[in-house]
Amino acid sequence: MLPETRTRRSPVPAIVISILVGAVLAVVFLLITAQDGSEPLVTGSVLVAFGLGWALMAYLTTHLSGQPQRWMYVPAAALAGVGLVLAAIQPGPSLMDLLGWVWPVALAMLAVWMFLQVRRHLRGAGGWLVGALIVALLLIAVAGGVTTVGLSTASQAAGTGQLVDIGGRRLYLECEGTGSPVVILQAGLGGSSASWAKIQPAVAATTTVCSYDRAGHGHSDDASAPQDANAISKDLHDLLTKADIAGPYLVVGHSSGGPYVRVFTATHPEDVVGMALLDPQPADAFTALPDYPTTYNTLRLTGGIAPSLSRIGLLGPLFGVSPSEATAAIARSQRDEFRALPAALEQAAAVTSIGDRPLVIVTAATDAQRGWLEAHDAMTALSSNTSHRVLERATHDSVLAGDDAATSVQAILDVVAAIRDGTPLQ
Repeated sequence: MLPETRTRRSPVPAIVISILVGAVLAVVFLLITAQDGSEPLVTGSVLVAFGLGWALMAYLTTHLSGQPQRWMYVPAAALAGVGLVLAAIQPGPSLMDLLGWVWPVALAMLAVWMFLQVRRHLRGAGGWLVGALIVALLLIAVAGGVTTVGLSTASQAAGTGQLVDIGGRRLYLECEGTGSPVVILQAGLGGSSASWAKIQPAVAATTTVCSYDRAGHGHSDDASAPQDANAISKDLHDLLTKADIAGPYLVVGHSSGGPYVRVFTATHPEDVVGMALLDPQPADAFTALPDYPTTYNTLRLTGGIAPSLSRIGLLGPLFGVSPSEATAAIARSQRDEFRALPAALEQAAAVTSIGDRPLVIVTAATDAQRGWLEAHDAMTALSSNTSHRVLERATHDSVLAGDDAATSVQAILDVVAAIRDGTPLQ
């Protein structure tokens, strides 16, 4: 009976079980809240899960081991209590930013107190296990503090464009070149005016070209609610009007920017005289692309987690996001854009024709999803004056920022020429 008694009285099994339960609960709560929940709800649910894990650890070590750890009820109450408050109140972005100055210090103090309790009350392998958890909490506190301080001291490059007030909030607009038509560049999902660094200067040598940051992206102010394609279209029209950028416009969209410019063309047909779509997302992606529903669900899940990860400096390392883009504000904007995408695609799908306006579609074949090429073939029916160019060795990103950007520039310039000469596309 001696081995069995020792096993029963060791705190290690209780600690391991509690860690696993806390981790599983955190994953379950994330899956429940991340797709539609706010940042406070997502963060709060994870804190509640961890709090329950610590509470279970306190209970099991007290009742099933020879080393009772009743002090663990303190971090359990602290984590779960804060999590419940966040989930119930769901403070706005400004308050969450303010809390960024508070919680790292509080968590660090809690971690130090917990470490002292381990030294006093927990021996052997159990002490090492719990000590590792406390070190993780302390690292999170340090990372959160560094992130908050870094954001407060970072200076974002102002850019060479202008911030235009469109009625209580500002959008960033950057134009260069001269001539007509005016080329309007619409970035893809989560993108900004910076996405066009290789395209815009080349087009500016021939005509006027403008890129801009949608609400919540780049230099632009946040919108009060998630924006679908209709809202994005209205913002763009208001921006061009307020900035005195008169048409006619040649609209260019990359990826999800494609559906956005389709809706802009339909809502402002008198202003748009041509279109170029650079590896555009099909408006019927959910039905035409067999793998897209799964891809979208993954985007929506990661987008929901992203604001919380940005608070502790993990968004960049985990998802390859640059430090300047790995902020909670940008993560929230991208999350909201993911969530509004189904409505945006439905609005774009309702646009079935742009008449005889010249349209060039550039397709990147190398990393295309199943059904992507066929969907682009079907997209040629949007106009009676269409040129479809399939690049066998191009990728979704290379048509914008890689070696194939020159082909995209040529596609835009071909539409410019067709508009100016009144001739069909070749």
